Order: sequence, then C-alpha cells, then structure tokens
Amino acid sequence: QVQLVESGGGLVQTGGSLRLSCAPSGRTFGSMAWFRLAPGKEREFVAAIRWSDGNRVLANSVKGRFTISRDKAKNAMFLQMNNLKPEDTAIYSCAASASSWIQSALFNSRNYDYWGQGTQVTVSS
Repeated sequence: QVQLVESGGGLVQTGGSLRLSCAPSGRTFGSMAWFRLAPGKEREFVAAIRWSDGNRVLANSVKGRFTISRDKAKNAMFLQMNNLKPEDTAIYSCAASASSWIQSALFNSRNYDYWGQGTQVTVSS
C-alpha cells in the first residue's frame, strides 16, 4: 500500500523557516505537490513538481518565500518555507500522482491520487 509520510511541521515565529519533507513508500510518482488547509478555508494549492524534469510551480502567495524540490536518490520531496507569515498557518499535505502532468494541471488537487495525513504548520505573530 502506498503511503506518503510527511514531516517537518511545527511552531515558528513570523519570519521564521521550516522545511517539510514527504517520502512516498513503495513507488515513485510522476508529479507531487503540497496543498494546505487552514481553518475555515478551502484547500489551497501551494507548490508542485514534476518528477522527471523537476519542472515546478508555486502559488503566487508563496513565490519568493517557498521553494519546492525533490531528491530522486532519496525518493523524497521537500518544501523549504522561509519568511513565514501567520497566514501560512495550516495543515500541509503532500499529494502524489502517477501522471507527469503538464504545468497547468499541476495546480489541480483532483489530479492527485494519493495524499498524506498532513503536518501542522503554525506561525505566531
């Protein structure tokens, strides 16, 4: 059974940094992404990466602050989050798809078949 194991969440002050990791067990995927869910809000796309060529996209709200990357040797994906703001507070979930989506499709949560349990990120003001 495929599992996506996230780690790296926590509590930081405004302006701080965190690095999230997602390690799929059992297989590699064509596309992987991070989404987040804040209280009272809908699930929001954060970042995605296409495994084969590393093509990546970021939500406008995190551009310049967050970086998504992958390590093929470790079969792991990372989200480096810098200059965190209180509005970044949410549960961050890793998602994966067997397909290597074109860039415009990477934003869509419906294109991902597997989801992790999520890791809490809390940014205090």
